[in-house]
Amino acid sequence: MRPSSALTAALTATAASVLTVTASVLTVTGAAAAPMPGTSARPSVCQEQSLSVSASSGGQRNTARIAVTNRGGITCVVDRVPTVTFRGLDGSAEAVPPATSGPYVLSPGERGYAAVRTATPGATEGHVVRSLSVAGGPSHHGVTFGAATVGMGRGIQVWEPVTTLWHASRAAADRALADATR
Repeated sequence: MRPSSALTAALTATAASVLTVTASVLTVTGAAAAPMPGTSARPSVCQEQSLSVSASSGGQRNTARIAVTNRGGITCVVDRVPTVTFRGLDGSAEAVPPATSGPYVLSPGERGYAAVRTATPGATEGHVVRSLSVAGGPSHHGVTFGAATVGMGRGIQVWEPVTTLWHASRAAADRALADATR
């Protein structure tokens, strides 16, 4: 028994559609492939080796100012919540205001700024650690900075640490920390 011409045509059209969609997906998600015309590719996650991370106290005992710079040649994303951890302690600084993971886009040469409060001013509780680590996202190892390098003497006091999201300027990050910790 032979299938009808209408059925054959319908099956052929369906197969062609599936192949076209599959080719589009492969083209958009393939590592070396360019996006197909009419599609928009999202920036990929920044490779850790293409990022530069810095940290300093900015003259304040329990506050660190951090920055991440895209040193690569393509636009990419880091997590919008910086990953800030402290040597010998579990967990990382909590985002203020509370936020979930999401993309923060960095063009080539662009910087993102955040501010971290390691302890409430005047806090008598907590731990003193010798270093903090900063990463562009939870999948990165990050860069570790000693207390003296950050400008916090021999130790960093840590009690309920918080971090802002990445911002386009250092001033915006400082304002966000001040607003969130009032």
